[in-house]
Formats: sequence, C-alpha cells, structure tokens
Amino acid sequence: MNDGKRTPWIVGVSGASGTPYAAAVLRGLLAAGESVDLVVSRASRLTLLDETGISFRDAHWREDLAAWLARGADGKPDTFDADLADVRYWPAGDLGAGPSSGSYPAKGMLVVPASTAAVAGVALGLSKDLLQRVASVTLKERRPLVAAVRETPLNGQTLRHMVALDEAGAVVLPASPAFYAGATHIQDLVDFVAGRVLDAAKVPHRLYRRWEGELGAALRSD
Repeated sequence: MNDGKRTPWIVGVSGASGTPYAAAVLRGLLAAGESVDLVVSRASRLTLLDETGISFRDAHWREDLAAWLARGADGKPDTFDADLADVRYWPAGDLGAGPSSGSYPAKGMLVVPASTAAVAGVALGLSKDLLQRVASVTLKERRPLVAAVRETPLNGQTLRHMVALDEAGAVVLPASPAFYAGATHIQDLVDFVAGRVLDAAKVPHRLYRRWEGELGAALRSD
C-alpha cells in the first residue's frame, strides 16, 4: 500500500466501456515505479462485470484488482503480472477520502475510460461522487488531468463539455487507437491508447512503437 512517502497518480475508472484501457494504464504506472490511488465508480463496476466477469468489491478490492490487471484485452486470465504493493484504493462514495482535498499530495489524475457522464460532471463541477470530486480538485490545484473519453458518436453537448475541460487545463484524449505502430493483436491497440495517456502524464513506458518518420517500419519489423 502507498505509505505516504511517494506522491501518487490518481486513476479514476468511470462507467464507459473500455476497462482494458484502465488496466493497461494501471499496469504501465506500476511498471514505471509510480504510486497509484485508485477510484472505481459504481457505474464502472457494472461495465467491468460485463466486460471481464469480475465483480469489483470494496472489501476485496486487492484480490479483484489483481484478477483484473492479470487479464489480457482478449479475455485470457493470468496474462500479466502486476505488483499492487503501491496501490491505495478509495471507495467512490467516500467524499471524505484523502484525494477529495487539495491538500492531499498527488501528481495528477487520469480518468480512464472517461464516460460522457463523467466528462459532463467534471466540466460542470458537480462532484457527485469521489471520481468527479477528485477531478475538480485536480483542476483547481492546477495539476495534470487526462480524460480518456470513450464514446462515439459525440453530440454537441458532450463536445462543449470537452471544450470546457480543455479550457480548464485538462488533456482530452479520445480512446482512439492508431495502426502505424504495427498492431497485430487487440492488446496492441489497447496499449497504444494507454501509452498515449501515459505520454500525456509524462510517465515513461514502452507500450507501443513510436513513429520515427520511416514509412512501413512496423511492417518490416518482427
């Protein structure tokens, strides 16, 4: 568990489809030696159950998180290993949690995936749950906030909310995988989006092949 000596990144998981994106970001942060504070919204638990079959429970969060992070984007269990020693979990209904205050030390927040409801709540400053509250605190404290929006198509209302987040200083990062990196597996596409989230947070990783200005390089590689 985070012992308070290292400043964490806060990861918020909202109810949009895309739980493999969240898992890849969490693995990437932990692999980079970062501490993580985790907030899993109530809506996201339904999505996680639907996409993975995993029931995320407050009382058994460590066990459930381990099963989630071990799962590949193709649904295969025991695909990855992740050390959860530096993860701290906060229930979404705990509005008195540490990260709900600007005095709580944090490097910033990554909302992955970010549902349109979460985007609207943060843009409007609703703070209806801990995820939205922490995002609002992140903005007011001028810390990095990355929202990996996962929805299509986007209506005008959501687009206006995304512009509001951008104007408030957040990075609005649609979960839009690219193909120039030579993806051959669904995990490659997931890792590309996760890597772009970590890029926005300036966290080093090796999740995808970077563009180097050479056409067809990915096709010629092993």
